[in-house]
Amino acid sequence: MRRFSSLVVLLALVGCTQTPQANQSSPTTSPSTTPVTSPVPTVTGPQPHPVSLQALMQKEYTGRNLKVGKVLATTSTYTRYFVTYKSGDLTISGIMNVPEGKGPFPALVLNHGYIDPDIYVNGQGMRREQDYLAREGYVVLHIDYRNHAASDDDPNFEMGLRLGYAEDALNAVMAIKRSALPYLDREHVGLLGRSMGGAVTFNAAVARPDLVDAVVVWAPVSSDTVDNFNKWFRRDGERRALAQSIAKKYGSPEDNPEFWRNVSSVNFFDRIAVPVVIHHGSADDTCPIAWSDKTAAALRAAGNDVRYFVYEGEQHAFGPQWTKSMRRTVDYLDALMKA
Repeated sequence: MRRFSSLVVLLALVGCTQTPQANQSSPTTSPSTTPVTSPVPTVTGPQPHPVSLQALMQKEYTGRNLKVGKVLATTSTYTRYFVTYKSGDLTISGIMNVPEGKGPFPALVLNHGYIDPDIYVNGQGMRREQDYLAREGYVVLHIDYRNHAASDDDPNFEMGLRLGYAEDALNAVMAIKRSALPYLDREHVGLLGRSMGGAVTFNAAVARPDLVDAVVVWAPVSSDTVDNFNKWFRRDGERRALAQSIAKKYGSPEDNPEFWRNVSSVNFFDRIAVPVVIHHGSADDTCPIAWSDKTAAALRAAGNDVRYFVYEGEQHAFGPQWTKSMRRTVDYLDALMKA
Protein backbone atom coordinates (compact mmCIF):
# COMPACT_ATOMS: atom_id res chain seq x y z
CA MET A 1 0.00 0.00 0.00
CA ARG A 2 1.30 3.36 -1.01
CA ARG A 3 1.53 6.09 1.60
CA PHE A 4 2.40 9.73 1.59
CA SER A 5 4.73 10.69 4.37
CA SER A 6 5.06 14.43 4.11
CA LEU A 7 1.58 15.82 3.52
CA VAL A 8 1.31 19.17 5.31
CA VAL A 9 -2.28 20.24 5.96
CA LEU A 10 -2.67 24.00 5.77
CA LEU A 11 -5.70 25.83 7.06
CA ALA A 12 -5.14 29.09 5.19
CA LEU A 13 -6.23 29.96 1.64
CA VAL A 14 -3.85 29.94 -0.34
CA GLY A 15 3.30 30.22 -18.21
CA CYS A 16 4.67 31.16 -20.82
CA THR A 17 3.34 28.74 -23.49
CA GLN A 18 -0.28 28.94 -24.63
CA THR A 19 -2.27 25.75 -24.08
CA PRO A 20 -3.07 24.15 -27.47
CA GLN A 21 -6.52 25.26 -28.54
CA ALA A 22 -9.15 23.02 -30.08
CA ASN A 23 -10.95 24.02 -33.24
CA GLN A 24 -14.17 25.56 -32.02
CA SER A 25 -16.32 24.22 -34.84
CA SER A 26 -14.95 20.72 -35.38
CA PRO A 27 -13.85 18.52 -32.47
CA THR A 28 -10.35 17.14 -32.36
CA THR A 29 -9.44 13.62 -31.38
CA SER A 30 -6.72 12.73 -28.94
CA PRO A 31 -4.86 9.87 -30.67
CA SER A 32 -3.36 7.07 -28.67
CA THR A 33 0.39 6.77 -28.39
CA THR A 34 1.89 3.59 -26.96
CA PRO A 35 -1.14 1.42 -26.21
CA VAL A 36 -2.25 1.58 -22.60
CA THR A 37 -4.47 -1.22 -21.45
CA SER A 38 -6.34 -2.18 -18.32
CA PRO A 39 -5.95 -5.96 -18.41
CA VAL A 40 -8.69 -8.10 -16.94
CA PRO A 41 -7.45 -9.50 -13.61
CA THR A 42 -7.13 -13.26 -13.41
CA VAL A 43 -10.09 -14.60 -11.45
CA THR A 44 -10.73 -18.17 -10.44
CA GLY A 45 -13.91 -19.72 -9.12
CA PRO A 46 -17.54 -19.04 -10.05
CA GLN A 47 -18.46 -16.02 -12.11
CA PRO A 48 -19.76 -13.12 -10.01
CA HIS A 49 -23.24 -11.69 -10.27
CA PRO A 50 -23.29 -9.24 -13.20
CA VAL A 51 -24.48 -6.51 -10.83
CA SER A 52 -21.66 -6.56 -8.30
CA LEU A 53 -18.36 -4.93 -7.54
CA GLN A 54 -16.65 -8.25 -8.30
CA ALA A 55 -18.03 -7.99 -11.84
CA LEU A 56 -16.54 -4.49 -12.13
CA MET A 57 -13.24 -5.90 -10.91
CA GLN A 58 -13.19 -8.34 -13.83
CA LYS A 59 -13.98 -5.83 -16.56
CA GLU A 60 -11.40 -4.54 -18.99
CA TYR A 61 -11.49 -0.75 -19.12
CA THR A 62 -10.64 0.47 -22.59
CA GLY A 63 -11.60 4.12 -22.25
CA ARG A 64 -10.43 5.78 -25.46
CA ASN A 65 -11.09 8.37 -28.13
CA LEU A 66 -10.91 11.42 -25.87
CA LYS A 67 -12.17 14.20 -28.13
CA VAL A 68 -11.68 17.85 -27.29
CA GLY A 69 -14.51 19.88 -28.82
CA LYS A 70 -15.56 23.48 -28.73
CA VAL A 71 -14.30 26.05 -26.27
CA LEU A 72 -16.95 26.71 -23.64
CA ALA A 73 -15.14 29.44 -21.70
CA THR A 74 -11.76 31.01 -21.19
CA THR A 75 -10.20 32.52 -18.09
CA SER A 76 -6.82 34.00 -17.35
CA THR A 77 -5.61 30.64 -16.03
CA TYR A 78 -7.44 27.89 -17.96
CA THR A 79 -9.65 27.05 -20.92
CA ARG A 80 -12.87 25.06 -20.59
CA TYR A 81 -13.75 22.59 -23.37
CA PHE A 82 -16.63 20.29 -24.24
CA VAL A 83 -15.27 16.74 -24.46
CA THR A 84 -16.40 13.19 -25.17
CA TYR A 85 -14.79 9.79 -24.71
CA LYS A 86 -15.75 6.13 -24.99
CA SER A 87 -16.90 4.05 -22.02
CA GLY A 88 -17.32 0.56 -23.42
CA ASP A 89 -19.80 0.95 -26.28
CA LEU A 90 -21.16 4.23 -24.90
CA THR A 91 -20.04 7.76 -25.68
CA ILE A 92 -19.82 9.87 -22.53
CA SER A 93 -19.76 13.66 -22.55
CA GLY A 94 -18.17 16.04 -20.10
CA ILE A 95 -16.09 19.17 -19.75
CA MET A 96 -12.35 19.56 -19.42
CA ASN A 97 -10.58 22.51 -17.84
CA VAL A 98 -7.02 22.81 -19.16
CA PRO A 99 -4.58 25.14 -17.36
CA GLU A 100 -2.62 27.67 -19.36
CA GLY A 101 1.03 26.84 -19.74
CA LYS A 102 3.26 24.16 -21.12
CA GLY A 103 2.34 21.22 -18.90
CA PRO A 104 2.03 18.34 -18.73
CA PHE A 105 -0.43 18.66 -15.86
CA PRO A 106 -1.72 15.89 -13.59
CA ALA A 107 -5.37 15.07 -14.26
CA LEU A 108 -8.42 14.68 -12.04
CA VAL A 109 -11.67 12.90 -12.91
CA LEU A 110 -14.58 14.53 -11.09
CA ASN A 111 -17.72 12.52 -10.23
CA HIS A 112 -20.69 14.77 -9.47
CA GLY A 113 -23.55 14.18 -7.05
CA TYR A 114 -27.12 13.29 -7.91
CA ILE A 115 -28.90 15.66 -10.28
CA ASP A 116 -32.04 14.49 -12.07
CA PRO A 117 -30.79 13.32 -15.50
CA ASP A 118 -33.85 14.94 -17.09
CA ILE A 119 -32.66 18.41 -16.08
CA TYR A 120 -28.90 17.87 -15.92
CA VAL A 121 -26.78 19.85 -18.39
CA ASN A 122 -23.21 19.34 -19.55
CA GLY A 123 -20.66 19.93 -16.78
CA GLN A 124 -23.24 20.58 -14.07
CA GLY A 125 -22.22 20.03 -10.48
CA MET A 126 -18.89 20.67 -8.73
CA ARG A 127 -18.39 23.93 -10.59
CA ARG A 128 -16.46 25.48 -7.70
CA GLU A 129 -14.14 22.46 -7.55
CA GLN A 130 -13.67 22.46 -11.33
CA ASP A 131 -12.54 26.08 -11.24
CA TYR A 132 -10.37 25.88 -8.13
CA LEU A 133 -8.47 22.77 -9.17
CA ALA A 134 -7.76 24.05 -12.69
CA ARG A 135 -6.36 27.26 -11.19
CA GLU A 136 -4.09 25.06 -9.05
CA GLY A 137 -2.56 23.45 -12.13
CA TYR A 138 -4.69 20.33 -12.68
CA VAL A 139 -6.47 19.23 -15.82
CA VAL A 140 -10.04 18.64 -14.67
CA LEU A 141 -12.22 16.13 -16.53
CA HIS A 142 -15.74 16.40 -15.12
CA ILE A 143 -17.80 13.55 -16.54
CA ASP A 144 -21.54 13.65 -17.22
CA TYR A 145 -22.17 9.87 -16.69
CA ARG A 146 -24.34 7.76 -18.97
CA ASN A 147 -27.92 9.04 -19.37
CA HIS A 148 -26.77 12.61 -18.63
CA ALA A 149 -26.40 15.59 -21.00
CA ALA A 150 -24.94 14.46 -24.35
CA SER A 151 -23.91 11.01 -23.09
CA ASP A 152 -25.45 7.88 -24.54
CA ASP A 153 -28.29 6.23 -22.67
CA ASP A 154 -28.11 2.95 -20.81
CA PRO A 155 -31.67 1.68 -20.27
CA ASN A 156 -30.57 -0.52 -17.36
CA PHE A 157 -28.61 2.04 -15.37
CA GLU A 158 -31.09 2.19 -12.47
CA MET A 159 -31.65 -1.57 -12.26
CA GLY A 160 -27.88 -1.88 -12.33
CA LEU A 161 -27.77 0.27 -9.15
CA ARG A 162 -25.82 2.91 -11.08
CA LEU A 163 -22.64 0.83 -11.00
CA GLY A 164 -22.26 1.89 -14.62
CA TYR A 165 -21.25 5.33 -13.36
CA ALA A 166 -18.12 3.76 -11.86
CA GLU A 167 -17.40 2.19 -15.27
CA ASP A 168 -17.67 5.66 -16.81
CA ALA A 169 -15.25 7.05 -14.23
CA LEU A 170 -12.68 4.28 -14.79
CA ASN A 171 -12.97 4.60 -18.56
CA ALA A 172 -12.38 8.34 -18.18
CA VAL A 173 -9.14 7.51 -16.35
CA MET A 174 -8.15 5.16 -19.17
CA ALA A 175 -9.09 7.73 -21.82
CA ILE A 176 -6.64 10.13 -20.18
CA LYS A 177 -3.93 7.49 -19.94
CA ARG A 178 -4.34 6.59 -23.62
CA SER A 179 -4.47 10.18 -24.84
CA ALA A 180 -1.64 11.88 -26.70
CA LEU A 181 -2.73 15.39 -25.70
CA PRO A 182 0.56 17.08 -24.75
CA TYR A 183 -0.79 18.86 -21.68
CA LEU A 184 -1.90 15.62 -19.95
CA ASP A 185 0.38 13.92 -17.42
CA ARG A 186 -0.85 10.41 -18.14
CA GLU A 187 1.05 8.95 -15.19
CA HIS A 188 -0.82 10.93 -12.52
CA VAL A 189 -4.61 10.68 -12.44
CA GLY A 190 -6.90 11.05 -9.43
CA LEU A 191 -10.58 10.43 -8.67
CA LEU A 192 -12.70 12.98 -6.81
CA GLY A 193 -16.39 12.78 -5.98
CA ARG A 194 -19.17 14.58 -4.19
CA SER A 195 -22.28 13.11 -2.52
CA MET A 196 -23.47 10.32 -4.87
CA GLY A 197 -20.19 10.86 -6.69
CA GLY A 198 -18.48 9.72 -3.50
CA ALA A 199 -20.00 6.28 -4.02
CA VAL A 200 -18.95 6.37 -7.67
CA THR A 201 -15.41 7.21 -6.58
CA PHE A 202 -15.20 4.47 -3.95
CA ASN A 203 -16.75 1.88 -6.30
CA ALA A 204 -14.20 2.75 -8.97
CA ALA A 205 -11.31 2.72 -6.50
CA VAL A 206 -12.12 -0.75 -5.18
CA ALA A 207 -12.85 -2.12 -8.66
CA ARG A 208 -9.48 -1.08 -10.14
CA PRO A 209 -7.17 0.32 -7.47
CA ASP A 210 -4.19 0.12 -9.84
CA LEU A 211 -5.49 2.89 -12.09
CA VAL A 212 -5.54 5.95 -9.81
CA ASP A 213 -3.14 7.91 -7.62
CA ALA A 214 -5.55 9.78 -5.35
CA VAL A 215 -9.08 9.55 -3.90
CA VAL A 216 -10.97 12.53 -2.43
CA VAL A 217 -14.66 12.75 -1.50
CA TRP A 218 -16.92 15.46 -0.10
CA ALA A 219 -20.11 14.69 1.83
CA PRO A 220 -20.31 11.19 0.38
CA VAL A 221 -23.33 8.94 0.49
CA SER A 222 -22.92 5.76 2.50
CA SER A 223 -20.36 3.19 1.41
CA ASP A 224 -22.98 0.61 2.42
CA THR A 225 -25.47 0.57 -0.45
CA VAL A 226 -28.25 -0.64 1.86
CA ASP A 227 -28.24 2.76 3.62
CA ASN A 228 -28.67 4.56 0.31
CA PHE A 229 -31.32 2.13 -0.94
CA ASN A 230 -33.35 2.55 2.23
CA LYS A 231 -33.18 6.35 2.27
CA TRP A 232 -33.56 7.27 -1.39
CA PHE A 233 -35.54 4.39 -2.81
CA ARG A 234 -37.61 2.60 -0.19
CA ARG A 235 -38.56 5.79 1.69
CA ASP A 236 -38.99 7.97 -1.40
CA GLY A 237 -42.55 7.85 -2.70
CA GLU A 238 -41.50 8.61 -6.26
CA ARG A 239 -38.97 5.76 -6.29
CA ARG A 240 -40.83 3.22 -4.23
CA ALA A 241 -41.99 1.31 -7.30
CA LEU A 242 -38.40 1.15 -8.55
CA ALA A 243 -37.28 -0.07 -5.12
CA GLN A 244 -39.87 -2.84 -5.30
CA SER A 245 -38.64 -3.84 -8.78
CA ILE A 246 -35.05 -3.96 -7.57
CA ALA A 247 -36.00 -6.03 -4.52
CA LYS A 248 -38.04 -8.40 -6.68
CA LYS A 249 -35.11 -8.88 -9.09
CA TYR A 250 -32.26 -9.24 -6.61
CA GLY A 251 -33.94 -9.83 -3.28
CA SER A 252 -34.29 -7.26 -0.53
CA PRO A 253 -31.37 -6.49 1.80
CA GLU A 254 -33.10 -8.64 4.41
CA ASP A 255 -33.73 -11.56 2.04
CA ASN A 256 -30.47 -11.55 0.08
CA PRO A 257 -27.75 -9.87 2.19
CA GLU A 258 -24.98 -11.43 0.09
CA PHE A 259 -26.08 -9.53 -3.01
CA TRP A 260 -26.16 -6.23 -1.14
CA ARG A 261 -22.80 -6.93 0.46
CA ASN A 262 -21.29 -7.31 -3.00
CA VAL A 263 -22.55 -3.93 -4.24
CA SER A 264 -21.21 -2.06 -1.19
CA SER A 265 -17.67 -0.69 -1.39
CA VAL A 266 -17.27 -0.75 2.40
CA ASN A 267 -16.74 -4.50 2.16
CA PHE A 268 -13.80 -4.15 -0.22
CA PHE A 269 -11.76 -1.30 1.25
CA ASP A 270 -8.76 -3.57 1.67
CA ARG A 271 -8.31 -3.25 -2.12
CA ILE A 272 -7.80 0.53 -2.11
CA ALA A 273 -4.13 1.25 -2.73
CA VAL A 274 -3.86 5.01 -2.18
CA PRO A 275 -4.45 7.40 0.72
CA VAL A 276 -8.02 8.68 0.98
CA VAL A 277 -9.35 12.10 1.98
CA ILE A 278 -12.92 12.54 3.26
CA HIS A 279 -14.56 15.93 3.91
CA HIS A 280 -17.91 16.02 5.72
CA GLY A 281 -19.97 18.66 7.52
CA SER A 282 -21.31 17.89 10.98
CA ALA A 283 -24.70 19.47 10.14
CA ASP A 284 -25.23 17.55 6.89
CA ASP A 285 -28.89 16.50 6.84
CA THR A 286 -28.70 14.94 3.36
CA CYS A 287 -25.86 12.50 3.92
CA PRO A 288 -25.57 11.95 7.69
CA ILE A 289 -22.07 12.34 9.03
CA ALA A 290 -22.50 8.94 10.70
CA TRP A 291 -22.06 7.44 7.23
CA SER A 292 -18.60 8.96 6.85
CA ASP A 293 -17.77 7.99 10.44
CA LYS A 294 -18.45 4.39 9.44
CA THR A 295 -16.58 4.72 6.14
CA ALA A 296 -13.49 6.23 7.78
CA ALA A 297 -13.47 3.55 10.47
CA ALA A 298 -13.77 0.80 7.87
CA LEU A 299 -10.95 2.28 5.80
CA ARG A 300 -8.69 2.39 8.85
CA ALA A 301 -9.64 -1.14 9.85
CA ALA A 302 -8.63 -2.25 6.35
CA GLY A 303 -5.21 -0.64 6.81
CA ASN A 304 -5.79 2.43 4.67
CA ASP A 305 -4.21 5.82 5.22
CA VAL A 306 -7.30 8.03 5.58
CA ARG A 307 -7.52 11.77 6.27
CA TYR A 308 -11.01 12.41 7.66
CA PHE A 309 -11.91 16.08 8.13
CA VAL A 310 -15.09 17.08 9.96
CA TYR A 311 -16.35 20.65 9.47
CA GLU A 312 -18.40 21.81 12.44
CA GLY A 313 -21.71 23.36 11.41
CA GLU A 314 -21.23 22.77 7.69
CA GLN A 315 -24.15 21.37 5.76
CA HIS A 316 -24.23 19.19 2.65
CA ALA A 317 -23.30 21.84 0.10
CA PHE A 318 -20.46 23.35 2.20
CA GLY A 319 -20.29 27.10 2.74
CA PRO A 320 -17.78 29.11 4.78
CA GLN A 321 -15.33 26.22 5.19
CA TRP A 322 -15.36 25.05 1.59
CA THR A 323 -12.12 26.91 0.84
CA LYS A 324 -10.43 25.18 3.77
CA SER A 325 -11.50 21.82 2.36
CA MET A 326 -10.06 22.75 -1.03
CA ARG A 327 -6.74 23.89 0.42
CA ARG A 328 -6.44 20.60 2.26
CA THR A 329 -7.34 18.74 -0.92
CA VAL A 330 -4.71 20.51 -3.01
CA ASP A 331 -2.03 19.93 -0.37
CA TYR A 332 -2.84 16.21 -0.51
CA LEU A 333 -2.92 16.09 -4.30
CA ASP A 334 0.30 18.05 -4.69
CA ALA A 335 2.13 15.68 -2.33
CA LEU A 336 0.98 12.65 -4.32
CA MET A 337 0.91 13.92 -7.87
CA LYS A 338 3.41 16.76 -8.16
CA ALA A 339 6.24 15.63 -5.87
